Amino acid sequence: MATPSDEMNTKLNWRRFEDGKNTWGSFADKIFVEDTSHKCPTYVHKTPPCQGSCPSGEDIRGYLAIARQQEKPPEGMEWQEYAFRRSTDANPFPSMMGRVCPAPCQDGCNRNEVDDYVGINAVEQFIGDTAIENAYTFEAGPSTGNKVAVIGGGPAGMAAAYQLRRKGHAVTIYEALGDLGGMMRFGIPNYRIPRDKLAAEIQRILDMGDIEVHTNTRVGTDVSMEDIESKHDAILWAIGCWTGRGLPVEGWDETPNCVSGVQFLKAFNEGRMKVTAKKVVCVGGGDTSIDVVSVSRRLGYADTGTPPEAVCLDENLSHEDGLKAEPSEVTLTSLFPKENMTAAEHEVQDALTEGVTILDEVMPVGLVIGDDGRATGLKIAKCTLEGGRPIPVEGTEQVIEADLIVAAIGQGGDMTGLEELANERNLIDADAFYQVPDREKHFVAGDIIRPHLLTTAIGQASIATDSINEYLHHEKHKKRPKVDVHHFDLIQKLHEAGLDPEQYDPEKAGDLRGTSSAHYAIHNFEDRSFQEIIPADELFLGHFDYHERNKRREEVPSADEVLGHFKERLIALDTDQTIDEAKRCMSCGMCFECDNCVIFCPQDAVYRVKKDEATTGRYVATDYSRCIGCHICADVCPTGYIKMGLGE
Repeated sequence: MATPSDEMNTKLNWRRFEDGKNTWGSFADKIFVEDTSHKCPTYVHKTPPCQGSCPSGEDIRGYLAIARQQEKPPEGMEWQEYAFRRSTDANPFPSMMGRVCPAPCQDGCNRNEVDDYVGINAVEQFIGDTAIENAYTFEAGPSTGNKVAVIGGGPAGMAAAYQLRRKGHAVTIYEALGDLGGMMRFGIPNYRIPRDKLAAEIQRILDMGDIEVHTNTRVGTDVSMEDIESKHDAILWAIGCWTGRGLPVEGWDETPNCVSGVQFLKAFNEGRMKVTAKKVVCVGGGDTSIDVVSVSRRLGYADTGTPPEAVCLDENLSHEDGLKAEPSEVTLTSLFPKENMTAAEHEVQDALTEGVTILDEVMPVGLVIGDDGRATGLKIAKCTLEGGRPIPVEGTEQVIEADLIVAAIGQGGDMTGLEELANERNLIDADAFYQVPDREKHFVAGDIIRPHLLTTAIGQASIATDSINEYLHHEKHKKRPKVDVHHFDLIQKLHEAGLDPEQYDPEKAGDLRGTSSAHYAIHNFEDRSFQEIIPADELFLGHFDYHERNKRREEVPSADEVLGHFKERLIALDTDQTIDEAKRCMSCGMCFECDNCVIFCPQDAVYRVKKDEATTGRYVATDYSRCIGCHICADVCPTGYIKMGLGE
């Protein structure tokens, strides 16, 4: 019976051969050439593209394998905690990143070649929320007696504090604002980042001990750099970027109701701005601009006598509680088409659902200024992009009426008091090891190098702390690997399973021409994960059936419901959904125990390792006295883990 067309259009999966490619050569010539073949299978670990695309380098395949119940935790540990431990080796904020990271890992996921990406963010949110519910804690390493100053308590600074404590170094955090969290607290609205869960993930780091915190303390003004240097063995600058770029139009800086997205969101997240303007126009296209317009729709407008821009520009001002608001008219403009905006696609769609008007492929060309010096509108024009620069299309100008204009087109650093560290862009330079060039014991991470994602800042902090650790131990910096992520470690996994290799004894080793029966060697395992990311064309994609993605529910209010709606937007998967979603992972570059190689080997040369000797990465082996080099095992390996490399 023919497959229904609706099923063909929705339940897509991979086809190994295109139409017309149905002519086969001789199997005997291609495969069964026992007398001349010399290549045999070996087991090659490579980095999956999800992890290669993750700026913080999380072992995504690893915690998905744990969640799917394939990789077993050490005795006495639940899988939820084991997944949390694997996830947080790279990133101490799984609950936060599972909610707000734009997920470049999902864009890189090889499963996109089969049906749809694995919902990595959804699994990470479950891991993070479960860890909070179960009060999982972090452990600090043995004390080294060293003390490191971390300047800035945002995602980079807190991630650095976490990694430094794991290495045994004491930490002092200096934070210019009144609370820790940086952009996670003061740059992202509470309906995207629940404040109770953010507080829990920060507190878990502080509970590691030996972390001294100074809030409302700005290094360079409240305390001198010289004082910091004299009291600490190393310094990490993680001060972020807290100045917003203004629009490149005449009169921007002098017009009072023109503010930056950073100022707007900070005033809202500090609880000072309770309402916004009647007509709000935001220029952007990224996640910050989406937050500005979504917050504006939720706050609405009320005549308070204190306009919202005044609250944005003066940290001593705030609106009263209990204001009765009416909906605001909110417009977002972008240089790019909606589908090419840098904001996450679902965030763009949510903003449209909430009643935001989006004008795409337009650019600001001027302000309309009233008699009182305030802007009454923003002049825009259709534009084209030439060499990455917008060019207005003549004759397409129009004016959008506005009471408040917000620029969300980029951020910069505030280096007041730290001018000697600033480069020509008012940021801080970093070398390949995230050390400040020509500044002994000074290191740097996060947006102050170049504004980017939260997960980028967290990844930089991890590398910077490795460099700090080497510096404090008077070691030369090790060359960073080509694929610089937190890799699966087979030796560690064998140790967890009680399968540590035996001590090598040359007198008892015997014939060294092979190691297949030697217990001091890890037999025929090659780790290329430090150099190679495995692409989809090295996988046998035909193994994978259509498996619909488990999507998180979203509580997105309509345009009529959005006013005053600050409930969390993303609803976490439950345990069964999380396990099922993790099972969609194709385990690129690592065996996931499908048994294809064992089943299809015509010589019974490939076999399962004995249960009491098996673990992740050591599930199958080959009897090379039986192997004829037919390469069927490599052909049917879904994950690309088997290569016909032995003998080359």
